[in-house]
Amino acid sequence: MQSTFVLTAVAMLAFAANSLLAREALGTASIEAAGYTAVRILSGALVLYALLRRGGLSRDDARPVLPGDWWAAAALFVYAIAFSAAYLSLGAATGALILFSSVQASMLAWGLAKGDRPSGRELIGFAVAFAAFVYLILPGVGRPDPLGSVLMIASGVAWAVYTLRGRGSRHPLGETAGNFVRASAFCLPLVAFAMLYETASYAGIALALASGIVASGLGYSIWYKALRGLTTFQAALIQLSAPVIAALGAILFLDERLTLHFVVAGACVLGGIAFAILAKQKRQV
Repeated sequence: MQSTFVLTAVAMLAFAANSLLAREALGTASIEAAGYTAVRILSGALVLYALLRRGGLSRDDARPVLPGDWWAAAALFVYAIAFSAAYLSLGAATGALILFSSVQASMLAWGLAKGDRPSGRELIGFAVAFAAFVYLILPGVGRPDPLGSVLMIASGVAWAVYTLRGRGSRHPLGETAGNFVRASAFCLPLVAFAMLYETASYAGIALALASGIVASGLGYSIWYKALRGLTTFQAALIQLSAPVIAALGAILFLDERLTLHFVVAGACVLGGIAFAILAKQKRQV
């Protein structure tokens, strides 16, 4: 349980870093959506594949076998490109609300369908955490752009699929590497489009590389490993901590102001998550 906690905490830090990197890169127009997504996935694929080669690929009939699968790779690509494109027309708060609502709804519906039914106390913890999450971002929520909303919903559902495909992962690094390598095939049209129609600064490319190599590639590998110790309900619930961590990161590194609103909302989100997780542990004792 302690190992799962540490892995989950590191994964949430990576998710929060991804939000901050995307916000800084796309929000300042230092790189555009297609180029950001292509650099993010391709760089992650190269580094993860190099690490996998160093550790040795599994072999079948003397031919190297790449872990992962095409369904997870497709979900990864849809999540990444829809996320980047949606933020071109959505504010950070509106995008976060739509994204995490989609992730929560998708994963909870799947968990219920598979018999992962939370207890009353777990539901109370979830309700407190989600209500506090909405309260946290509500001041920044505006009237959402219809196309941006659809793209962000697609991104949330795709991320839920990618997460669910990772449950029970036996080789987290290998499967993440395989998924990124396969997703790279979908990025080829983006590369052509970005080279013809988009511009990017060195800062934008550096932010995309940081997202792809560290926050996405290594972060998603850690998330796949953490999922082995989490139920579907827990995996969905815990991701509500990522916006809180991202907001704290913006305060620490982007000079945003610390407010009482953030302190109260953030404490309630984390408190609700902790209440639900502890309720689950007590139920298992």
